[in-house]
Amino acid sequence: MASFTPYTYFKCPCTDASTPSRNLGDEQPPETEENSDDDRTFDPRAPRSNYSLYPLEHLLYCEDCHQIRCPRCVLDEIVTWYCPNCLFEVPSSTVKSEGNRCTRSCFQCPICVAPLSVSSLEAPPQGLGAELASQQNGPFVLNCAYCMWSSKEIGIQFEKPNGIFAQLAKIKNGGLPILTAKDRRKDREERKRDFSGSSAAEESQESEAPISLDPNERLDPESQFSNLKAFYQTQMAESSPVSALGFPGDYGYGSPGALSRIMGLYTGGSYADKKSKTKSGTMREARDALEGLQIDPLSSDEAITKLRTGGWESTASAEQRHEQTTHTPFLSDLRPIAYLLRTKRSKRCKTCRHILSKPESKVQTTRFRIRLVALNYIPSITIKPLQPPAPTASTLLAPLKPVQFLLTFKNPLFDSVKVTVATPAKTPGRFPTKVTVLCPQFEVGANTDVWDEALRDSNKSSSLSGEKRRTKAEASEGQHQAEAGKVWERGRNWVSVVVEVVPPRLRIEGSEWLKSEEMKRDGGGVRDGEEVVEIPVFVRVEWEGEAGGEESGLGGGGKEKEVREKRELAYWCVLGLGKVAVD
Repeated sequence: MASFTPYTYFKCPCTDASTPSRNLGDEQPPETEENSDDDRTFDPRAPRSNYSLYPLEHLLYCEDCHQIRCPRCVLDEIVTWYCPNCLFEVPSSTVKSEGNRCTRSCFQCPICVAPLSVSSLEAPPQGLGAELASQQNGPFVLNCAYCMWSSKEIGIQFEKPNGIFAQLAKIKNGGLPILTAKDRRKDREERKRDFSGSSAAEESQESEAPISLDPNERLDPESQFSNLKAFYQTQMAESSPVSALGFPGDYGYGSPGALSRIMGLYTGGSYADKKSKTKSGTMREARDALEGLQIDPLSSDEAITKLRTGGWESTASAEQRHEQTTHTPFLSDLRPIAYLLRTKRSKRCKTCRHILSKPESKVQTTRFRIRLVALNYIPSITIKPLQPPAPTASTLLAPLKPVQFLLTFKNPLFDSVKVTVATPAKTPGRFPTKVTVLCPQFEVGANTDVWDEALRDSNKSSSLSGEKRRTKAEASEGQHQAEAGKVWERGRNWVSVVVEVVPPRLRIEGSEWLKSEEMKRDGGGVRDGEEVVEIPVFVRVEWEGEAGGEESGLGGGGKEKEVREKRELAYWCVLGLGKVAVD
């Protein structure tokens, strides 16, 4: 069986914010289990606990609220957009207009998602003067250095090595051009003019020849949306009357729809119901691709022929189709993928809007302007067995056999803290574990310099170092008996205490009539995760820190007096000790 690594998870208090409801006429809200029992035990196996437990490295700390903040109780704000390939910073206005992909020459291979490079189809110059030769002019393609894929396989070549994104937007697979939005808008205006009965003389006055479009062509999503939008705008304009202010349909103040809504506010809806029965103009649906109709040929003869000739190897995988913006069932339909833009984000507290994390706006740097990590404000907790097992021995915990663990608290603050640890006598769940903390209250020293410890008072220094030497001497002699009310080991800014645990037996014993319906359905079996011993621990930290700038400046006189205030922080954490051997 794989070895088990003990872990420590911290609970964010944002999941405890619940407001009790009360009925009309009740003077006070009804007392629930949460209100009546303030010291309720946190259950780490509850379904809701999965969304509130995090490692200490993933948490932030708000200095204004003096509370832990998890990823769920912070607000993200985008600082900058950038391309991960060329590290080019993209303005937010460009992202809104062009989309969240790089608009330069950064593309990924549609086969293996590796970076693509631009190369020329012409052979490089050789011989004398090759170094002084000018830049190659031939057609350019995109090549993949990993799977050797090339855009030449799908019939796409470029005229210039720069601006690949703009050139690719105008070329279909196979080299056919794609009509731009300007050309499609011009074609719609010509068809509208023909439908309205314009004279041939007006058409001949146009300098450019009319563009002929295929009504059954395959459209990309942008072209299909623009055609549909233009078609329905035309239908709404034809079916709805124009008001006196020039607004079509219900957008005018004198339109029937606006009048019916206004009269309905005062007449109770009778006038609006009468007006709604009036006959309105009819609207038809789109009929071809020029109007935005696009029918997906799921069982077309062309697709079946491709599948018969190319086989299963010619079809695209699910991952490859997921990266494309259009329906691409075959490898020949795949197109180069533009790089998705990445963001740098700052984080704010939801309660006080205080900035908790803010990176540098420059793309090339990884530094932070503000970074309030909880690791710098909350004592870290580590746990390990007091007597490490032999390398060949099993790491499973024996049922009903007491085991002692060493719980170490490390203080990151520059002030000494007083720690109070509380655990339930038995953990919640079907298989409770007995827990005993031998020293529930202790003090952890400040995180000062190493030389500051040597310059302390001689009496205090000798007593602390003597306690540490005496503990290690007992450990070397084989005396592993921990005393109640005393710490096991103490350092400059850390303290270790002993926790005694009695693992449960993973078997439900007793008569059938004593078992609940849930136990009878389960048959006494062990559920997934119940073999892991998890202990909920309530930690309360008290210390005296410097007061805020406003409070420290209240003192009168010429001398500034240091003002200190008492602070307190309480939270739940979960200790994962190990797995229990199943009988």
